[in-house]
Amino acid sequence: MGDHAPRRRGVSGAKPDDLYPERELPPDAVEAGRLLFARECRFVAGAAGAGALPPETLPEIAFIGRSNVGKSSLINALTGRRTLARISQTPGRTRQLNFFALGERLMLVDLPGYGYAAASKTEIAAWTSLMQRYLRARSSLARVCLLLDARHGIMVADAPLMKLCDTAGLSYQAVLTKADKPRTGALAALREAVAAELARHGAAHPEIVLTSAETGAGIAALRAILAGFAVPEQTAPAHMAATPG
Repeated sequence: MGDHAPRRRGVSGAKPDDLYPERELPPDAVEAGRLLFARECRFVAGAAGAGALPPETLPEIAFIGRSNVGKSSLINALTGRRTLARISQTPGRTRQLNFFALGERLMLVDLPGYGYAAASKTEIAAWTSLMQRYLRARSSLARVCLLLDARHGIMVADAPLMKLCDTAGLSYQAVLTKADKPRTGALAALREAVAAELARHGAAHPEIVLTSAETGAGIAALRAILAGFAVPEQTAPAHMAATPG
């Protein structure tokens, strides 16, 4: 959660290109992230309506982005599971808010993608309303990870979510997915453009994480950042403690 000194090349941890602007992620923070995300990650609930939302027992990290942005692949890469979050060739297959308890210290929340879905307007309106309610009113929500395709950056469909977070004072962090796809020059230009746009939004965290579920780039860095929101291990209920993987 806290900021660290600028990234120094040669320090073990996240690669310099995984974060923008570059900063150092101490090796102990990277190791803490690795250990946390190696623990059991169990499905808690799938909520298609407000009444199905689980109790607020842990700090929550929500993952949201346009359909086909690579959200499920990123969640699976973070947790080291191939099938934790459902991956489909058909955009818009996540149709509820899915909650996963990570080591009983952090809750990962997989939100439906927006911008496209093979569903009726009525269904899409219902998901949108539920997500808006969740984002505005969930007191346990510690951070939103806004996933952006590294080939496209911020698009028109992302604007309503960014505005909602700004209005609600809800901290969100841009995570570029599929960072292995663009050429180096194109990726550098895109992250500069994303950084410039984020600077105009009050609730946007200035740090951008570049990731690739395919190559593993940025995964250690994102784990380290998110682990900073987890409940300290000694405060977790003894009967709920998980065995490290």
